[in-house]
Amino acid sequence: MTVMTKVKPALDEARMENFAERVCDILNDGAVGFMIFVGYRLRLFDAMSERGGSGTSREIAADAGLAERYVREWLCSLTVGGLIDYEPESGRFTLPPEHAAMLCRNGAGENLAVFSQHIPMVASIYETILEVFRTGEGISYENYPCFHEVMAEDSNMSVVSALFDNILPLLGEMQGRLEEGIDVFDAGCGRGQALMALAERYPASRFTGYDLCEDAIDFARFEVARRGLDNISFRVFDMTGFELEEKFDLITSFDAVHDQKDPQHYLKRIFRALRPGGLYLMQDIGGSARLENNHDFPMAAFLYTISCTHCTPVSRAQGGEGLGTMWGWETALDMLREAGFGKIEKNTLEHDPMNVWFISRKG
Repeated sequence: MTVMTKVKPALDEARMENFAERVCDILNDGAVGFMIFVGYRLRLFDAMSERGGSGTSREIAADAGLAERYVREWLCSLTVGGLIDYEPESGRFTLPPEHAAMLCRNGAGENLAVFSQHIPMVASIYETILEVFRTGEGISYENYPCFHEVMAEDSNMSVVSALFDNILPLLGEMQGRLEEGIDVFDAGCGRGQALMALAERYPASRFTGYDLCEDAIDFARFEVARRGLDNISFRVFDMTGFELEEKFDLITSFDAVHDQKDPQHYLKRIFRALRPGGLYLMQDIGGSARLENNHDFPMAAFLYTISCTHCTPVSRAQGGEGLGTMWGWETALDMLREAGFGKIEKNTLEHDPMNVWFISRKG
């Protein structure tokens, strides 16, 4: 009997050391990322900005209505993490205005802190995620805490805030038709923030939103009543069974296609629901279908992580294959063509490098 001896590979000590430093940086930055989430959810960044960006831990805690001892540790974490400056002599912490622009709800730049909410959301159900790795099953939307709240904030930043200045101009003459009065459908509307903004701007048009999740639609209906909008309606509906023939002039879907049970059939039904000459506006993640092309794509590792822990599981929970967040603009283009669209325009917007915007015409 021959005894096999396991041969240890020769190790490059310098490469090991560099990798150890890289892992330590990842763990350190992961901790900072969680502290960004804490500061965003508790409005600590907003409190610092509103008081001019600077204050002692006691002053900042008082302004935020929080316990000073915890706020002090939070400030220390983000100081060594490079987000906040500290003056030892005065004991004052300062949030530089350039940082506040990217971390506050009403900052002058893009609100990057909103994305910090995704990781704690999926991490809170880590046991379920570990289990689906073993079983291959899915996870339903309702298992994710605060999902629609987080997605609504994301949508407000990337869609609603740019809707009239950057997005609607992509529609050409359809923008004028919205003034005159057309039928608009948002397929997978979530809380319906974008659709409500359109309904307020274009009172002559009629707006309809469907979404699978009852809690999201309940929120949308409450908001419609609060705003007094009479040209918009929302319905809880599984888009798997969506069948409407030539009913709408404009259909939109914002970051919704890759989560569907069967994205290809979803797009075919979108095509059938459009009237001749109608437009379909589709926003989705703009990464490539080819992994090797995504090394320099914005926040690619973050997006693959969200794909693994949310987008793929929710599709599989519906009985789908789980296309995933990074399905790729090439795949999207092929599917739009397969759905029947002949004229398709692919756009990227300066304010939103993470997404791609397709304008597809029927007929």
